[in-house]
Amino acid sequence: MLAADRREEILKKLAIEGSVIVSKLTREFDVSIETIRRDLETLEKKGLLKRVHGGAVLKGNQSSKLHYAKRKDESIEEKREIAQKAVSYIEEGSVIALNNSTTNLEIAKEMKHHFNELTIITNSLMITNELAEKENFTIILLGGVLNSKEYSFDGQFTGDMLSNFVVHKSFLSMAGVSLSRGVTDYLMSEVHIQKKLIEISQEVIVLVTSDNVDNESLVKIADIEEINLIITDSKVNPDIIKKYSEYGVEII
Repeated sequence: MLAADRREEILKKLAIEGSVIVSKLTREFDVSIETIRRDLETLEKKGLLKRVHGGAVLKGNQSSKLHYAKRKDESIEEKREIAQKAVSYIEEGSVIALNNSTTNLEIAKEMKHHFNELTIITNSLMITNELAEKENFTIILLGGVLNSKEYSFDGQFTGDMLSNFVVHKSFLSMAGVSLSRGVTDYLMSEVHIQKKLIEISQEVIVLVTSDNVDNESLVKIADIEEINLIITDSKVNPDIIKKYSEYGVEII
């Protein structure tokens, strides 16, 4: 592939996803890290993107991804499969936390059909709305600054509210997980919330679609040793499961 064609493909990915990761681009185009870095540098000089640590984002794009409403139907079958697995790790009457994500919205839909009494802590308006009809569910919606693109509250104040709670299990949907860099995501405004959820939870379960297993996103949230379990979909490479198992990390 010519450099011009490769750069055009990178721009198409940015238009769809809002961000790109150098490590993923090297595998997809079968070129070196230096080649991709030169591509991103060229595109940045043209004002078409902004380089960040480990990748690039659309210039002026604050969220580094498509809006929630546009992401909601992406990889929907994989997200539903993850949700069906995840509910088997929830106990009746327990306190759980769901960070704002389209995958956790699918978990919320599943929970309605499996449980009578739960306490759910979340910063997501969509998850709150989904569960509002369950009279015996106690929903704790974290306040803060409204992120209208994500239909959620986020920022320092939202994360600080979590100090008041003890959570049995947190289900954290992430954009990447790897043995070298741990758990990573792309929304900088969510970092404080995600870190706080890990701190207050007795058990941390990370949710990630198979295409993001053994990949890295832009912002590090936690080391791999800080989580208890990874749940993904059935498209995950068996060799990856074996590699993580040998390292002592369980992938379901």
